[in-house]
Amino acid sequence: MENKIIQGRTIKEWEEQYPLMSKIISTDEVFWTNSKYEKFADATKKISLSEKDVRDAEERLNRFAPYIAKVFPETEKTNGIIESPIVPIPTMQSKMEETYNQEILGQLLLKCDSHLAISGSIKARGGIYEVLKHAEDLAIENNMLTIKDDYSNIDSDKFREFFSKYSIAVGSTGNLGLSIGIMSAQLGFKVYVHMSADAKQWKKDLLRSKGVTVIEYESDYSKAVEEGRKQAEADPNMYFVDDENSTNLFLGYAVAAYRLKRQLEEMNVVVDEDHPLFVYLPCGVGGGPGGVAFGLKLVFKDNVHCFFAEPTHSPCMVIGLMTGMHDKVSVQDFGIDNITDADGLAVGRASGFVGKTLENLMSGSYTVKDEELYILLSMLSDSENIQLEPSALAGIHGPIQLFRDEAGQRYIENNNLKNKIKNVSHIAWATGGSMVPKDVMETYYKKGKEASATLNN
Repeated sequence: MENKIIQGRTIKEWEEQYPLMSKIISTDEVFWTNSKYEKFADATKKISLSEKDVRDAEERLNRFAPYIAKVFPETEKTNGIIESPIVPIPTMQSKMEETYNQEILGQLLLKCDSHLAISGSIKARGGIYEVLKHAEDLAIENNMLTIKDDYSNIDSDKFREFFSKYSIAVGSTGNLGLSIGIMSAQLGFKVYVHMSADAKQWKKDLLRSKGVTVIEYESDYSKAVEEGRKQAEADPNMYFVDDENSTNLFLGYAVAAYRLKRQLEEMNVVVDEDHPLFVYLPCGVGGGPGGVAFGLKLVFKDNVHCFFAEPTHSPCMVIGLMTGMHDKVSVQDFGIDNITDADGLAVGRASGFVGKTLENLMSGSYTVKDEELYILLSMLSDSENIQLEPSALAGIHGPIQLFRDEAGQRYIENNNLKNKIKNVSHIAWATGGSMVPKDVMETYYKKGKEASATLNN
C-alpha cells in the first residue's frame, strides 16, 4: 500500500507532507485545523455566492410557506416555515465532562434539525428548497404561476397533473432521498431515489410508501449519484438533484443562519468579538454542513468558528480540505473502507464545489469513531431525553476534541480567543433522528450502553 500512487505521489509521500495522514489512514480520531483559514472579508472576495443569493432563497421559502402549511399540517403552527428548535443541554455537557475527563468551557447547545418537520433531518432544508425552486421555475416558465400569487393554490389537481409530466432523481445515503422524495411526491412529480448500500431499510420503506421509486445499489454513495445523474441525462423531463455540486441545495441550507440568529437573540445568547460561537457540523459530501457554515459566516463573520465532523472511516472532507485535492481524491484511494454506521456521512469523495467554496472559511475538521457516536447517543437519551441517529452525534463530540487536542488549543491561541473562550457558545448541529423507527432507535441505544460499559471497564 505504501507504494501505491495517488495523484502522482506514493502514500508514504502523502504521509510525509501531511503529518495527520497516517492517523487518518489508520482510522484514528484526528482534529485538524485549517492553515488556509482567513478573515471573513478576505475569504469572501474569492467566492461568487453572496448574501443576496441566500436572501433570494429565504424569500422563495417564504412564498411557498402557505402551500407547506396547507399540505403538511405539522407546519401549521410555524405558518409553513420548516424550522427546528435550539436547546441548551447542560446535563449532557456535565456527563461528557465526567465521561471524557475533560472540561468544556462555555455552554453547549443543540440545534435540533433532527426534529425538522416533513423529513426529520437537516436535508429538509436544502432538499425541500431545491425541489420547490424547480417546481416554481417550471410553473413560472409555463405561465401557471407568478411570484405575486398565493402559493397555497399549488395544492390542486391542476398543478399535480402538470408536475406529473416531469420527474426528479437523486442519489442518496438516506436523508436527502427522504426529503427530495417526500416533497416531490407531494407536488405530483415522479421521483426516483438511487440509494447506496449503507442506506437504512426503514428509509427505503418509507419512501416506497409515498409512491417513490427506490433503486438500490450494492456500492457506495458515489455510485448512487453517478447512476442518478445518468438516468436524468437520458430524459429531458427529468431533473437531477446533484448533492455533489448543487448551488440550490447549498443556498437552501444557508438560510438556516438567519433564523438561528433570531433564535439566539431570543435566548439572550450573545455572539460578538468577546463571545465567540463554535459550531460543529456532521459532514458527508458537504452540501448541508457547507451551506449552513456559509450562512453562519455571512451572519456572524469572524465571530463564528465552523468545524466539519466526520466518521473515522469516511473522512473525505478532511482529506479534501487538508490536501487541497477536494474531489480529486477519495478515502478508498488511501485504503479506507468508507464503512460506517453513520449512514448519512458514509461518503468517500467530498464535494469539490463545497470544498473550494469554503476552503478559506472553515476553521477545521475532525473525525469520530462509530463507538463514540453510540456512546454519545445513549448518553444524550439518558441525560436530555433527546434521541438522534448515529450520524447526528458527530457534532456533539466537537467541544471535547477542541479542548483535548493540542491542535484545538493552538487554534484558540492563534485566534486570540484564550481570554474569551470561557464565554463561548458551542452549537452541535443535530442532523437527523426523529423519523427513526422506535425499534431501530432502541437497538442504537442498546449499542451505546454496551459501548459505554466496555469503555468503563
